[in-house]
Amino acid sequence: MDHVIAYFSDQVEQDILGLPDTLAARYVVLTRRMVAVGPHLGEPHTKALGEGLFELRLKGAEGIARVFFCTLIGRRIVMLHGFVKKSNRTPPKALALAFLRMKEVKHENP
Repeated sequence: MDHVIAYFSDQVEQDILGLPDTLAARYVVLTRRMVAVGPHLGEPHTKALGEGLFELRLKGAEGIARVFFCTLIGRRIVMLHGFVKKSNRTPPKALALAFLRMKEVKHENP
């Protein structure tokens, strides 16, 4: 049985699918693999950040992007936040937003 990709909101879906071309293409390739085999692709593709939050690591000609996600019962993968990295460190605000959204999603879907 396949996994299902869901988005925190329509805006999150638009932001992620609106990434620069090579990053969006990489996102599509990796999410297709996640649907088929599950969310844990291992590094360098995915990385656990703790407390049930994970990042999808995208690399392309336009740079590097990250998409934060969590998993729910019923083989659901919820994309929480995506952005193009502009420095080596993940912005603390982006990480805090992803944790907040994850808590909201898990509270609504116990």
